[in-house]
Amino acid sequence: MAQPTGIYVTYSARGLREDLENVIYNISPTETPFMSMGGRTDAIAVNHEWQTDSLATAVATNYHEEGATLTAAEPAATTRLGNICQISLKTTLVSGTLDAVSAAGRKEELAYQMSKRAAELKRDMETSLVGENSGKTPMAADSTVRKFGSLPAWVSTNVSQTGSGAGSGAGRTDGSTRAFTETLLKAVILLCYQAGANTKYLMMKPSQKSTFSSFVGVGGASGVSNWTDTADGRIIGGMDIYVSDFGEMAVVPNRFQRARDVWLLDPEYYKLAYLRPFTQREVASTSDGEQRAIIVEYTLQVDNELALGAVYDLA
Repeated sequence: MAQPTGIYVTYSARGLREDLENVIYNISPTETPFMSMGGRTDAIAVNHEWQTDSLATAVATNYHEEGATLTAAEPAATTRLGNICQISLKTTLVSGTLDAVSAAGRKEELAYQMSKRAAELKRDMETSLVGENSGKTPMAADSTVRKFGSLPAWVSTNVSQTGSGAGSGAGRTDGSTRAFTETLLKAVILLCYQAGANTKYLMMKPSQKSTFSSFVGVGGASGVSNWTDTADGRIIGGMDIYVSDFGEMAVVPNRFQRARDVWLLDPEYYKLAYLRPFTQREVASTSDGEQRAIIVEYTLQVDNELALGAVYDLA
């Protein structure tokens, strides 16, 4: 149908108000499960240290004759470990004019940008902890950029791997990749149990979580994925609890960790140690604007790596 002659339409009109919602939609993930599950402690030096200990190996030959001579056995010393505190930060600079004008979705631009930087900083921290394989870098000169050893640099005993790792903060060597299987997982669960660990969580990349949900368990070759719960009409396509021979373990997906690692965790035995907790500070600016920074100085403390486990080198 043709427009009638002389009709006044929105294209020609002036002074129409814009239709802009007063909401900003952001679905970037901010969950940091490794950081959130672990504990927190304070550091008082750049090289944060702690100690581990263990009992002597159990023997079946501890029997003696009456009146036996008592001979003192020198106990083993504790093991002293340490990780390096690293500095992580985010900054923003907003012009005075931008902070003064009216903007949709936020009251003050500086406050909005700082809230984004805080969320980004947490994502960076999670990625530094479990999203990379790096050994610790201590101070060697005034200009040294300090770096802590990430989680792969610590978990070296209860592992399945094709590569190798020295542990105690030294970066491991990644090996050739292989498929994630239930056999690999069960082997590490057994190692953890024999070492005295009480594994509570399995943490893995979402892509490995999909593989995990296809494990058959003791259900036979048909597995348990994609079955229908006729009681309420749901299709079950994923599994969130693994019941092993040595206890139940909740499965936690982590978007920021490496896909080639699957972690067996007891959060009671790792924590973040903060030399400087999250601090927001004003930065001197030579421009017509305000500059702010969020700074944190921290490290990873693995209380005893025997409490943790890993299936490394996964495709």
